[in-house]
Amino acid sequence: MSGQRTNEAEEHGGNNMAVFTSRVYEITHSIPYGKVTTYKHIAVMSGFPNHSRHVGNAMRDLPPNSTVPWQRVISSAGFISPRGDDGLSVQRQREALIAEGVEVMTVAGGGASINAHGGGKEKVDLKRYGWFPEA
Repeated sequence: MSGQRTNEAEEHGGNNMAVFTSRVYEITHSIPYGKVTTYKHIAVMSGFPNHSRHVGNAMRDLPPNSTVPWQRVISSAGFISPRGDDGLSVQRQREALIAEGVEVMTVAGGGASINAHGGGKEKVDLKRYGWFPEA
């Protein structure tokens, strides 16, 4: 299956954002309730392995009434990514995951930084809750 997706990506020039975004949303819809995956894994599954940041952009650009389960996508380190809104989105994502039965731990002192600005205090155990089908 991964060969097919990669060939499709190459066939579309490898940079067709509409194709990429559509795949990102399709993959995100397939993440089971109570599980999470990473921006990187979605990028790999979509056939664009170097586009994990674009996966985040696709999640950010979802309309408010979207049914895409964006809350199930987190960083490769297991952290909920901050979005520069004083933690409001992190709190929303945390609450949505907890409602699905996913344990979200608050790491004292911020733990490992996931971006240049620090952050990443809310963490999910990827070994327990991760969903990583073959790409």
